[in-house]
Amino acid sequence: MSLTNRLKSENDEKVVIHDKKDSFYGLKNDVQNLIIEKLSIIENSDKLDSKTLEKEIMVIMNEHFENKNIEVSTNTKTKILYQMIDEILGLGPITSLIKDKNVSEIMVNGFDHVYVEKEGRLELTEVKFKDNLHVLHIIEKIVAPLGRRIDESSPMVDARLPNGSRVNAIIPPLALNGPTITIRKFSEEPFVISDLIGFGTLTTPMAEFLKACVREKMNIIVSGGTGSGKTTMLNVVSSFIPNDERIVTIEDAAELQLHQEHIVRLETRPANIEGKGEINIRDLVKNSLRMRPDRIIVGEVRSGEALDMLQAMNTGHDGSLTTGHANSPRDMLSRLETMVLMAGMDLPIKAIREQIASAIDVIIQQTRLKDGSRRITHISEVQGMEGEVIILQDIFKFVQTGTDNRGKITGKFEYSGIKPKITSVIGDEWAKGLEASDR
Repeated sequence: MSLTNRLKSENDEKVVIHDKKDSFYGLKNDVQNLIIEKLSIIENSDKLDSKTLEKEIMVIMNEHFENKNIEVSTNTKTKILYQMIDEILGLGPITSLIKDKNVSEIMVNGFDHVYVEKEGRLELTEVKFKDNLHVLHIIEKIVAPLGRRIDESSPMVDARLPNGSRVNAIIPPLALNGPTITIRKFSEEPFVISDLIGFGTLTTPMAEFLKACVREKMNIIVSGGTGSGKTTMLNVVSSFIPNDERIVTIEDAAELQLHQEHIVRLETRPANIEGKGEINIRDLVKNSLRMRPDRIIVGEVRSGEALDMLQAMNTGHDGSLTTGHANSPRDMLSRLETMVLMAGMDLPIKAIREQIASAIDVIIQQTRLKDGSRRITHISEVQGMEGEVIILQDIFKFVQTGTDNRGKITGKFEYSGIKPKITSVIGDEWAKGLEASDR
């Protein structure tokens, strides 16, 4: 039944609309259609500030309700107003979630199921899109300014929002539930090391150790699972790089938020509609070697670019940083072996391991625990080869002791007590106060 029929009054009297869900969506759709008809508002929306837009929408909305003899509560009008502003200037229904500082991830599983992650836990929201076409419109609104596209021939896309948040979208026929969006939010004010210490992600001596490693150009990999906080940790560790060094960052979707003065940011490019023109991480790593970098930071190594990264680390590009998916430091070494083989080079395993042992100095293992908290569970030093085995030594590790009455995991960070070999380079200033805080 149409809105007009629902609101029809036999005596042509003023119809009173209460704040019921079905009535609200009908009213909203009518107002939205009127705004679309006035193309000047849409076309010039980028030139309008929110206050001017509010006035324009209120005029249209009040005229419409007056002409239709519909009485609408102030609360409903306000709700429609802000949802219209979100549609024009923002990203529709999920705009409020993007603005919510307590939300760390947004997951749109079709038009009528929107989940968020808060404090490490997933919850279903009341947010809904009009239909699947509405979701697709929002995806296109995200990717179009970046020169990306999404359609049946290219049904997956990685992108980013202006605030740096990472976006992945996938549409039918691959996504059976309808267009699906996953947004990993990053703080507009990036976390600093003191924030992570406050969150309990690591301790002050661990932070001082990592700072010394970065300053003295140790090659570092941050490993962990999906959502464990690898990119945040890479961002924080990268902040220790001195201001007088040239930094080249390489990412699929630019997320790092560094504040040094001398930074060159590179981003991959997907193939065009003819399947040509793709520039991948490996291409950019190779190119970066010709750019006179003091530091190369790769957002994440996933395949053959691992070989180029290792070769760069072994040929004078010390202090390089990257992340990788792995469940432990030892697993990260195995993953690196696999990724080097994906480069298509027929190298013996021992030669690959020698490359890894020579290139990597420190592995930071980041883990998202069952309660949603994120911890550095290991900081391990790569000490070289013994036979055909790479020797790893834990310097710090997190030991879980139980859970408290709120279900939060409790534990402590322990120092192994073994002096790292790289202290001959970085010194041992980081170890001051270690006994008092960690042992």
